[in-house]
Amino acid sequence: MSIKEITETTQFLSFKLDEEEFALDISKVREVLDYTRITKVPQTPNYMKGVINLRGSVVPVVDLNNKFGIKETTQTVNTRIIIGEVAVEGEDTVLGVLADSVHEVIEMEPENIEPAPKIGSKLNTEFLKGMGKRDEEFIMILDIDKIFSADELAVFSQVGKAPLNEDASSKA
Repeated sequence: MSIKEITETTQFLSFKLDEEEFALDISKVREVLDYTRITKVPQTPNYMKGVINLRGSVVPVVDLNNKFGIKETTQTVNTRIIIGEVAVEGEDTVLGVLADSVHEVIEMEPENIEPAPKIGSKLNTEFLKGMGKRDEEFIMILDIDKIFSADELAVFSQVGKAPLNEDASSKA
């Protein structure tokens, strides 16, 4: 969904990465979890923190702070894992996203959402649906389906399909 497709009031889940406010379309969010132990998976990208056991399913968890080159997320009492769905080759894959804190579900009118800025030809802002305006603040509205490349999503998809053995489920 691009900014042009947002024609009615839409709900977003707002959260912080470092000091910046971000939001995801609520239709892509399944739930928000307190931080839990993440089991590392060898030979995965640095921003992929590992997997968690979510009611018997293996769910990959990524650190968007790290992916966006901000910093690595530091675990605090406010750290949350946002469980969402990402489209991978026409199928939805469940993915966990680390957030420094989760704030609220907000509604935004289309007139309060502007297109993502074009910042030169080398900086890719395709993963931004737009910039929401609330009071004097901007909220970066993410398109979770465009944050990761097809190859990255394939890795997540394969990790998420891995069988969960008893040893891994007792540690998660």
